[in-house]
Amino acid sequence: MRVIQSCALFFTVLTLLSGCSSAPDHSRSQSRVTPAAITSAAIASAHPLATQAGMDVLANGGNAFDAAVAVAASLGVVEPYSAGLGGGGFWLLYNAAGDEYRFLDARETAPAAAGHDYFLNADGSVNRDKAVNGPTAAAIPGQPAAFAYIAEHFGRLPLTQTLQAAIRQARDGFAISDEYREMANYRLHMLQRYPDTAAVFLDDNQIPDTGFVLTQPGLADTLEAIARQGADGFYRGAVAEELLASVRAAGGDWSAADLHDYRVRERRPVHVRYGDLQVISAPPPSSGGIALVEMLNMLSHFQWQSLDTIRQTHLLTEIMRRAYYDRAEFLGDPDFVEVPASDLMSEARAQHWVSSIDMTRATPSLSLNGPKNIDEGFHTTHLSVLDQDGNMVSATLSINLPFGSAFTAGSTGVLLNNEMDDFSASPGSPNAYGLTGSHANAIQPGKRPLSSMTPTIVSSSEQTAILGTPGGSRIITMVMLGMLEHLQGKAVSDWVSRPRFHHQYLPDLLQHEPDTFTDQEKIALTRMGHRLKNTGRRYGNMQAILWDHRTGQVTAAADPRGIGQAEVRP
Repeated sequence: MRVIQSCALFFTVLTLLSGCSSAPDHSRSQSRVTPAAITSAAIASAHPLATQAGMDVLANGGNAFDAAVAVAASLGVVEPYSAGLGGGGFWLLYNAAGDEYRFLDARETAPAAAGHDYFLNADGSVNRDKAVNGPTAAAIPGQPAAFAYIAEHFGRLPLTQTLQAAIRQARDGFAISDEYREMANYRLHMLQRYPDTAAVFLDDNQIPDTGFVLTQPGLADTLEAIARQGADGFYRGAVAEELLASVRAAGGDWSAADLHDYRVRERRPVHVRYGDLQVISAPPPSSGGIALVEMLNMLSHFQWQSLDTIRQTHLLTEIMRRAYYDRAEFLGDPDFVEVPASDLMSEARAQHWVSSIDMTRATPSLSLNGPKNIDEGFHTTHLSVLDQDGNMVSATLSINLPFGSAFTAGSTGVLLNNEMDDFSASPGSPNAYGLTGSHANAIQPGKRPLSSMTPTIVSSSEQTAILGTPGGSRIITMVMLGMLEHLQGKAVSDWVSRPRFHHQYLPDLLQHEPDTFTDQEKIALTRMGHRLKNTGRRYGNMQAILWDHRTGQVTAAADPRGIGQAEVRP
């Protein structure tokens, strides 16, 4: 494991530029650079076909926002296990012409029929199958609304053009990868449970061979309806009627009003300044931005550049532990609960936590006397885009578990999410991962579940970094570790490939990839009181772009753990 070097910016933490709220806000960058300095446009995404779709849109006169829609729509076709029209996500945008950051919350919402006890059995226990599988596990999707909103407010091209690649890929098909087979195997029994799903995603009710050409004609038709009619092509009319009929026939509780009333929310991004550096990230209902800032604030109190590898790892683990405590205790949908964002990101909160860190011993998480945590589905997706005008997009999208709820809504071809399991089904009772959460994230009609998705932009007068990753509750720590690589001046390929470790307060485990620590480092960390858990495989799928303002050079990288592609074009 590499030793983290000095980064002086952490020792000049300034006042928050803006906190979090549910009100729209066009956050100014404070360090505008000259777009003419850009030599190239860049896209990094989790699949080569999606990256190509975005590049084609740029070549045909689209901007970064148009390209991002094309990439996301394609990912929903070629990565059906990660994202799609049946899911939602968070979009962090930078509008160069207005020199402003915008944040779009297209997270799914609980249907009106879903109350506090929606997943509870008569004896008060949680019905895990209902919470994870089938239409009862699905919240109202936000992805189609996001496409329409971005096209209307930010794009240059119509949806008939930006969705064209996804429509073609769905109708003509694409060759599936080993990654597809692995994800299908994880959810095979559920894919087999629902005939409409099995007919699309399996071959004779079994996992298709690598190279099998997967076609999705129903999804192509739905994409065409959205291309022609915008959001109404999904939330009203024939597609909406088929969605409702199939969901209700299978025991779900969606209503026409649930679909009609869905709206993308513009929210004020988390935006803080450390000296010349600005960190712009996701606000609630994401926990990512606040937790990221909390970790940076705590780190600023330590001369960590002088620490050896073991003590640096110990310090970062203790910082992660405390940020995730606050995540579990305080965070939820700001439209429904009061989120003390400014307090959590304050210097006083950092000092409170720093005073409890013992640099010689691990802190038992239960000694902090807080709530238990919420975990999330691990196979989300991410895309990063930069165009030659300086517009930027960092977007993280999800349907939660691989293949979401495994329920395909009839002839629409839309595979629904199972984001309802990201709520606390019953505060104090475990979710699908055996973990529990607080009342701040309890189920309420119209509410958006807490998330760790952390699309982020890090900007200074010299450079701008665009990054993000899938990975459930590990997303925040992956973005943090990637950011530290950037702040040390490492190449963008180093951000996405560095070995990873993670702590989320509870379960009280220092999780790590197989190649993160040496045997000697594992022994030393164990002696300090850390309980190590090898994840058994590398995790995450970071997509990142670096723009050097001094030279205009643009570089990009896709995580080597996945099959994604980063492309830079003049």
